Amino acid sequence: MRIAVIGAGAIGATLAALLDRAGHTVEATARGERLAAMQSDGIRLSGAWGKHVARVAVAERLAMRPDLALLCVKAQDEEEAIRANAALLDGVPLVVVQNGLDGVVRAESVRHGALTTGAPTVGAIAFFSADCPAAGEVRVLVPGPLYLGAGDGEPSPDAVAAARTLADAIPARAVRNFAGCQWTKLVVNQINAMPAVTGMSVQATLGDRTLRAVVLESIREAIRVGRKQGLAFGSLEGMTPLTLAVLGSAPRAVGRVLLGIMARRLGTEPVLGSTLQSVQRGAPTEIDHLNGAVVERARAVGVEAPVNAALTELVHEVERTRRFFTPAEVAARLG
Repeated sequence: MRIAVIGAGAIGATLAALLDRAGHTVEATARGERLAAMQSDGIRLSGAWGKHVARVAVAERLAMRPDLALLCVKAQDEEEAIRANAALLDGVPLVVVQNGLDGVVRAESVRHGALTTGAPTVGAIAFFSADCPAAGEVRVLVPGPLYLGAGDGEPSPDAVAAARTLADAIPARAVRNFAGCQWTKLVVNQINAMPAVTGMSVQATLGDRTLRAVVLESIREAIRVGRKQGLAFGSLEGMTPLTLAVLGSAPRAVGRVLLGIMARRLGTEPVLGSTLQSVQRGAPTEIDHLNGAVVERARAVGVEAPVNAALTELVHEVERTRRFFTPAEVAARLG
């Protein structure tokens, strides 16, 4: 099958390499150093899913009309990416592989505005961790599945079909209550902000008692906001509604223990998280669609999320100043 991967960052490049290894005809988009490296030496995959060099077509924009397209850009780049490739996406099923809550809604709106016709759009949650040690290289740190769906009901036939295709290359399945699964992933993504604030790995931030306490409070806020909306959280690879209930309601000592267990499950290879990786590249982060989304949804239901608001602002400050905060400074800023 001809598959396009729009946005060959850590997640997109991983998917492109795996799909190429599975025998699909893959075209990817990238920019800057990544584009030049991939055009010269291919996408070089390593880590938990083995090694592979994917010599696929890579350019700033698509050149062929695919049978299936994966949109793997950051949330803030979604509209530009769809419009840039609109002509070749006309009528093509699109899978939005993205953090946050509103990727599918935004994509559908942009596709309608760009006059694309009758093509299904489904969401996907990448529950694996990868980084880019160098331009053109992608390393899978923590393996995990790809979940597909849309809305809060049963998965659509389009989601099922896309999952069946992608399962050639990666553990992929269509799930019910995709909206609830997105909220669960949003809770999990609360571990992303602190590395971007401090420059430390996820394991190091969760291993620091002061920082772990802040992360736990941001998680508890996100869970409270989700509950206030009346949604049912979904299950993602061991992160179940019961686990979230414990994190959200049990004594904080129990929550801190659970976060410590989470850190150990990440292994010894430092996991930086996508937000810190963006900071390191000098690129805008998607913090407004992670912790910022919790703040926005909290206000919509008449509550506050002060820890998430503070973390959002700290990440933006790091983006502006290129200076990380020490754990003591984080504690002082959050009172």
